[in-house]
Amino acid sequence: MAIQNQSFNQLENKLRRQMAKASGDFGLIEAGDRIMVCLSGGKDSYAMLSLLQLIKKKAPFDLDLIAVNLDQKQPGFPTHVLPDYLKAIDIDYKIIEEDTYSIVKEVIPEGKTTCGLCSRLRRAILYRVADELGCNKLALGHHQDDLVETLFLNMFFGAKLKAMPPKLLSDDGQHVVIRPMAYIREKDLIAYAELKDYPIIPCNLCGSQENLQRQAIKHMLLQWDLINPGRVENIAKAMCNVVPSHLSDTDLFDFIGLKKSNHLKVI
Repeated sequence: MAIQNQSFNQLENKLRRQMAKASGDFGLIEAGDRIMVCLSGGKDSYAMLSLLQLIKKKAPFDLDLIAVNLDQKQPGFPTHVLPDYLKAIDIDYKIIEEDTYSIVKEVIPEGKTTCGLCSRLRRAILYRVADELGCNKLALGHHQDDLVETLFLNMFFGAKLKAMPPKLLSDDGQHVVIRPMAYIREKDLIAYAELKDYPIIPCNLCGSQENLQRQAIKHMLLQWDLINPGRVENIAKAMCNVVPSHLSDTDLFDFIGLKKSNHLKVI
C-alpha cells in the first residue's frame, strides 16, 4: 500500500508540475481568474478538475473554479453521477440541461460523424454560461495527445499546419479558452484516472464512433510510441519551435524579398 501511495503521489506531482509549466509558458492560470472547468464525465475532464484544484491550493494568488457540465440529453445519461461526485469533493458546480442530442441526430445522417456539429453547439452554450457565471476563462480537458492528433488531422485531411493551441481567443474576442493539460500525455491520465477511480460516464453519441479519422491517427501515434518512445513528445515540442523560413507559407515569411547579401562576411 505504501508503494502504491508513493507511486500515486509521484504521478500526481508530475502531472501538477506539467500543468503548472504549461500555465507559466502560456499564461493559462493567473491571479483573479474565475475559471469555468468544463466537465464531461470522461477521464480527462475529471483529471483536469483534480489538478486545477491542486494548483489552486498551491497558487500564491486568489483563483476561483466552478465545474460545469452540459447535460445534452443523451439517452441513458446518468444524471446523478456528476452532482454526487461534485458534492463529495466540495466544489462549486452547475449542471446545464440542453437537448443538443436531438438536434445532432436530426441533422446528421446515420453513420456520419457527429462530433463537428455537437462540438459547435456545445461550445456556444458554454460561452453563454461562462458569461452568466462571470467566468473569464473556460478550461477544456484536451491533453498533449489531442494536440498532436489534431495536428495530423489538419495536415492529412485539411492541408493545414495547425493544431489545438493551449490558449485561444474566441472568434468574437469575448472568451478565452485554455487547455491546462497541453503538456500531459494521455497514458499518464489513464493511469491517474484508474488510481483516482473516477465515476466515468461514456459518451454514447460520439465516443463509440469507430470510423472517426481521429481513431486512425490515434492508432498511428500509438504504434510510433511503441516503436520510438518519445516521438509524440518531440512532435509536441516541435509545435513550440516553429521556423517559418524553413516552411513555405508566404504570409509568414517574405521569400520574394529574400536576396543575397552584398556584405562581405568577416572571418
